[in-house]
Amino acid sequence: MSQKYEDDPRCGGQSRRSFLKRSTATAAILAAPPVLVRAAEKKLDEKGAGYFEKLPLKIEVNGKPYSLSVEPRVTLLDLLRDQLHLTGTKKGCDLGQCGACTVHVDGKRVLSCLTLSVMTDGKKITTIEGLANGDDLHPMQEAFIRHDGFQCGYCTPGQIMSAVACINEGHANSEADIREYMSGNICRCGAYPNIVDAIKEVAQKGGAK
Repeated sequence: MSQKYEDDPRCGGQSRRSFLKRSTATAAILAAPPVLVRAAEKKLDEKGAGYFEKLPLKIEVNGKPYSLSVEPRVTLLDLLRDQLHLTGTKKGCDLGQCGACTVHVDGKRVLSCLTLSVMTDGKKITTIEGLANGDDLHPMQEAFIRHDGFQCGYCTPGQIMSAVACINEGHANSEADIREYMSGNICRCGAYPNIVDAIKEVAQKGGAK
């Protein structure tokens, strides 16, 4: 690598690689609560580029409390799958474009691949694993089975989590509304008509939550 890339003046004399690592870390911690940001920035300054201090995180997932230590760059999706081993939430595009990673945070649907885990401190998270009541499936899960709302099944957890939220948000009053507010969830198998039918059934019966 040439010297101009090793010691780039545009990066304050740092190598471009070190500069980019530091920038990524700083961007991640800025999304955290202020008290966590200050602690992380202090450690980042002390340790230098490429260092990610783990931050304390207290969350409730599917009714169970967790006290964790996570790096500020870790997404909620990776936290759920890699640390809590809740693999029902799927990693599809990892770019926020397919909806396979949809979960609920304090009752609202979010794309967990675009949500930093430190942003959920003190919040309640529901994944597809927590939707059922023991062995009793959620009405939306039953409706997806009844209407054959899936084929390969990879997108199904995200589809179901989004479908529940769609009703709770009041966006299931018509087929057009359902299609519009479910448009962020992609089904490559093309099971959309059956998914719409499943949501319509649950909505008409006053279900969701």
